[in-house]
Amino acid sequence: MTNVDINKIFEVERTCYNFSDKKVDLSLIRSIYDLMKMGPTSANCCPLRIVFVTTDEKKDALSDCVMPGNIKHVKSAPITAIFAYDTKFYEKMTKLYSHNPAMKEMFENNSAMSNDTAMRNSALQAAYFMVLARAHGLAITPMSGFAPDSVNETFFAGTSHKVNFICAIGYRGAEETNPRLPRLDFDEACRVI
Repeated sequence: MTNVDINKIFEVERTCYNFSDKKVDLSLIRSIYDLMKMGPTSANCCPLRIVFVTTDEKKDALSDCVMPGNIKHVKSAPITAIFAYDTKFYEKMTKLYSHNPAMKEMFENNSAMSNDTAMRNSALQAAYFMVLARAHGLAITPMSGFAPDSVNETFFAGTSHKVNFICAIGYRGAEETNPRLPRLDFDEACRVI
């Protein structure tokens, strides 16, 4: 992929409220993942785990876990990604950080640090995924309005994975009617010290 219009990704594109019924090819999702996985994470920990919900049966199950205002997005988007983190991501450290075997033990023996690392870095990886999805012409709707315990029980029972947030993915449909909401200016959000 070349000649990506950064302004389009951040200034023109926006949260999608109306998905078309056009299917998303899973080979596109796979190629986005294969590029996303190259983005940096601390200690190359790569804790993101993703479930791509595509069937009506699984959309119904996920809809039971989200706030009423998000049901439309889950049901209308061709795909909803459940971005999760592996609380035992350190079990892959022998592959991901093989030059320093002590790193696995450090995370394994400090649950507070490993949970913080997993949550933080999975969010980072999910953000890479969403930006790349937009760069490939997809529309996204990230959502945090859901019951985490229900999502974990429904989709991650018996695993070490926990939901971080969910994101509907597809192609933009009808014209958006909601105005773009404001953002904070540099001086409102940043300090240089």
